[in-house]
Amino acid sequence: MKLTMLGTGNALVTECYNTCFVVSDGDKHFLVDGGGGSGILRQLKLTGFNWKDMREIFLTHKHIDHFTGILWLVRMICQYMNQREYTGEAKIYAHAEVLRLLEDIAKKLLQPKETNFIGDRLHLIPVADGEVVNVIGHATTFFDIQSTKTKQFGFSMDIGGAKKLTCCGDEPCNEYGKSYAENSEWLLHEAFCLYSQTDIFDPYGKNHSTVKDACELAEKLHVKNLLIYHTEDKNLSERKKLYCAEGRKYFSGKIYVPNDLETLAL
Repeated sequence: MKLTMLGTGNALVTECYNTCFVVSDGDKHFLVDGGGGSGILRQLKLTGFNWKDMREIFLTHKHIDHFTGILWLVRMICQYMNQREYTGEAKIYAHAEVLRLLEDIAKKLLQPKETNFIGDRLHLIPVADGEVVNVIGHATTFFDIQSTKTKQFGFSMDIGGAKKLTCCGDEPCNEYGKSYAENSEWLLHEAFCLYSQTDIFDPYGKNHSTVKDACELAEKLHVKNLLIYHTEDKNLSERKKLYCAEGRKYFSGKIYVPNDLETLAL
C-alpha cells in the first residue's frame, strides 16, 4: 500500500495545494478530500493518477479548502458518464450534512443530464459515527471528530498485519478521537505551524495545533509513524527540516513532513 499527498497546505496557502491525499492498494484508490478547486485534477495528473480511477472518495467536511475540489470531480464523473466515456460506478462517502450540500450545489450548477447520474451510478453514501465500511478492500471505521467549528469526520483504516492508518481530519485529535488514533501504525495529523512560531500564525485561535502538540500527542498514543500536514506555507522550502527538527524533541517515532506530490510506502 502507498499514500500519495496531493496537497499539504492549509486553507489560505498559495505556494502549495490544500491538504488532500490518496491511499492506494494496487490499482484501487481512496481519495480523501479534494482541496479548494479544479487544481485537484492537475495534482492527480502530476502524480500519475487517472482521475477516472478515483472510484472511492471521502469528504471530511464542508470547508472550502476540502470541499470544492470534490465538486469538480462530481462534474467530471457525471459529464463523462453522460458522454459514455466513464464506465462503472463511483462512491463518495461523507456524513449526511455534507452530502446534502454537495448534491444541492451540484444540481444548482450542473446540467440535469449530468446530475441524473447522482444516486444512479455516482453514489453519495452517508456514514455514521463508528460505522465500519469496506473501502478498497480494507475495513475502514469513520468517526465524528467532535469539531466545535463544523461537523467533521475522520477515519481509521485497517491496512493489514494488525496495523491501522488513522486520519484525524484538520483539527487536533481530542479525547474522543484518541481511541481511534491510539497505537496507529500511521497517524495523519494537522500542524498549522512550528510551536516556536505560535505568535506569528496563531494556530490555537484557528482551532489548530503546532508541530510540538502533534508530536506530543503521537508519543502519548504510541504511534509509530506521524505524518504532519495542513500547514502554513511561509517556510515551505525549509518546512521538512524545521518541522522534523522541532518534532524530534517530543516524538520518538518516525516523523514525515511530505511535500505536495510525494508518495510514501505504508
